Amino acid sequence: MANENKKPEIKKPKINSYWIYAVVILIFLGLNIFGGGSWSQPNKTTQSEFETFLKNGDVEKVEIVNRKIAKVFLTPEAKEKEVHANKKPKSDLFSTGNEPSYQFEFGDLQNFENSINKVKSENNINTKVIYETDNNVMSEILISLLPFVIIIGIWIFIMRRMSGGAGGGPGGQIFNIGKSKAKLFDQKTDVKTSFKDVAGLEGAKEEVQEIVDFLKKPEKYTALGGKIPKGALLVGLPGTGKTLLAKAVAGEAHVPFFSLSGSDFVEMFVGVGASRVRDLFKQAKEKSPSIIFIDEIDAIGRARGKNAMSGSNDERENTLNQLLTEMDGFGSDSNVIVLAATNRADVLDKALMRAGRFDRQIYIDLPDVRERKEIFEVHLRPLKVDKKLDTDFLSKQTPGFSGADIANVCNEAALIAARGGKKEVEKQDFLDAVDRIVGGLEKKNKIITPSEKKSIAFHEAGHATVSWMLEHAAPLVKVTIVPRGKSLGAAWYLPEERQLVKPDQMLDEMCATLGGRAAEKVIFDEISTGALNDLEKVTKQARAMVTIYGLNDKIGNLTYYDSSGQNEYGFTKPYSEKTAELIDEEISKLIEFQYQRAIKILEDNKDKLTELATVLLDKEVIFKDNLQKIFGNRPFDKPDETPSEEIKEVIATETETLKSNKE
Repeated sequence: MANENKKPEIKKPKINSYWIYAVVILIFLGLNIFGGGSWSQPNKTTQSEFETFLKNGDVEKVEIVNRKIAKVFLTPEAKEKEVHANKKPKSDLFSTGNEPSYQFEFGDLQNFENSINKVKSENNINTKVIYETDNNVMSEILISLLPFVIIIGIWIFIMRRMSGGAGGGPGGQIFNIGKSKAKLFDQKTDVKTSFKDVAGLEGAKEEVQEIVDFLKKPEKYTALGGKIPKGALLVGLPGTGKTLLAKAVAGEAHVPFFSLSGSDFVEMFVGVGASRVRDLFKQAKEKSPSIIFIDEIDAIGRARGKNAMSGSNDERENTLNQLLTEMDGFGSDSNVIVLAATNRADVLDKALMRAGRFDRQIYIDLPDVRERKEIFEVHLRPLKVDKKLDTDFLSKQTPGFSGADIANVCNEAALIAARGGKKEVEKQDFLDAVDRIVGGLEKKNKIITPSEKKSIAFHEAGHATVSWMLEHAAPLVKVTIVPRGKSLGAAWYLPEERQLVKPDQMLDEMCATLGGRAAEKVIFDEISTGALNDLEKVTKQARAMVTIYGLNDKIGNLTYYDSSGQNEYGFTKPYSEKTAELIDEEISKLIEFQYQRAIKILEDNKDKLTELATVLLDKEVIFKDNLQKIFGNRPFDKPDETPSEEIKEVIATETETLKSNKE
C-alpha cells in the first residue's frame, strides 16, 4: 500500500550548458545576417552594359556604396521594356519593393564618375548619383567582443582543469579544494579481499579482527565499561602486507571505510591539509560507525620541530595538529576508528603514538617458514603449477622474503615457464625466479676475458670452500660465474633462520665472506676490485659487533645505537675521539683476523680449491653435490632428523583433531 500511495517521480530534463552556448551563437549570427539590410539580390551586370542603359535613358539613379559597388535603379518605363522584363531583382519576404535592378563592382571611383558625367553631358540626361556607406552594426559589435569572449573561454577552461573536473560536486570546483580525497568503501562497493586472502600474520589478523568486531558488536565490550580503541598503527617493513590487511578490513567490516594516503592531505595551498582532515572526520562521523585508513602516515605524522628550515608555519605540522585534535579532542566521542600504516615508525611524532590516539601498535614482521608456505599457497591458486610442486621446499628456499617478494616470485616463475613454452609452472621455474629476483638478470653475452673469468671462478670457489669448512657458515646452494645484475659471479646460500646470533656465528659468516678475496691472494698472490660488496658487508658486520651489540671485550658492554633515530639530526658522536680510534682499531682487527683465517683454510685445501674452480670454469654453475664429491660431507652437518612415516601419521591425526576442536 505504501508503494501505491507514492507518486511517481518526474525526471526533470537536465539543462546542458552547451545548448545555451549554441542558442547565443545562433542569435548573434541571426542579428548579423538580418541586420545587414535587405535580402533581395540584384542582377549582376558590367560597367559597359551600364553605360548603354545610361545612354538609353533607362537609369533613374545610381547608388555608389562604400566607393566600390554601384547599384542601378531603373525608371518605371525602362522596367517594362523587353530587355529588362526578365531581369527583375530576386526578392523574398523581407523585400520592400524599391530594390536596385542591377549591381556591379567598378575599379577606380574617379574614372567611374568621369565616365558617368561624360555620358550625361553628351545625352543631356539628369540621372542622379547618390553615395552611401553600408555599415553592419552587429558585425562590428561581434568583432569587437570576440577577443573578450576568447579570453573568458580560456579562463573558464583553465579553472576547470585546475579544479579537477568539468562538473559539479566535490573536486569539481576550485572552491572544493579543501574537501577530503578519501575513497569510500561501503556495502554498495564490491570489495572482494577478506581475511582468507591474508596468509600468515596471525597475530596481526587477530588484532585487526577484534577492531572489526568492536564496530559490529560494540555493546559486547561497552557493557562491561570498556571503550572502543581510537586507532591502530600497522608497522612493518615494505611488502609485509600492511595495506593488504587494511583491504581485508574493508572487505570484512561491512561499515563505511575511508581510504587515502598521507600525501593526499598535503597541498601547495596553506591550510588545505587541516581543512581536508576536518572534512574527512566530518564525513566519517556522519556515517559512524566507520573506519578511516591512512596509508604512509609518516607523510604528515613526522615529529614536529625536526626540520629547522621549514619555517614557523609549516603546512605539514598544521595538518598533524588538526589530526591530533580530531583523534583525541573534546568532541571526539564517536565510533570512528583510525587505521594507519607506515614503515618508518621511528620518525612519527610522540603525540601521535600515545595511548588515546593510536591505542594499538601492531608490528608486522617478515614471514617465517610456516607463514611463507601459507603465502605461497595463496599466490599459487591462480597459477597452473605442477602437481608435484612442494610448497615446503619453496618456503625454505626463500628466507627473508616478504609477502610482496613471494608474489613476485610466483609471477616471475609463471613468466619464465611461459617463455619456455611450458604448459605448467615447474619447480625449476621457481628456482630461476628466485635467482632472478635476488641476483638480477643473467648476462650470458657479457664480454669477459679468460683471465678475468679465471679470477672470478677462483673468487667464487673461495667463498664456497671456506663456507664448507666452517661450522656456523650458511650451507651452500649453488655457485655461478655467469654475470647476473651488477655482479660478475654469485654464490647462493641458505641461511638458518634464527632469532639470536652468537659471536662465533657472525665471525664464521665474516670469514666465509672474505673467502673470495683470500682465494685471489692464495692463487694469484694479488687482489682485485671484485670484493667490494664483500668488504662492505664485512665492515658493517664488524661495526655492528663493536658499536651496536656490545660483543667486543675492549669496548665492553656498551652500545651506541639509538632506536629513536635522533642521532641522525645531531652533528656530534656519542663517544670521544679516543673511543673512536679504539673502535676503528677493533673493527680493523676483527676483519684482518678473519681474512688471515680464510687464507689459512684455503692454503690447507689449495688442491681442492683448484679442482673446484676448474669444475666451475667448465660448467659455469655448480651445486652442493659437486662440493660433496670434492670435499666429502661436511663434518658439521646435522644428522637427518626426518620423522618416520608412523610419526607423520600421528602428527597428521593430532592436527586434524585440533582443527575440528577449534571449529
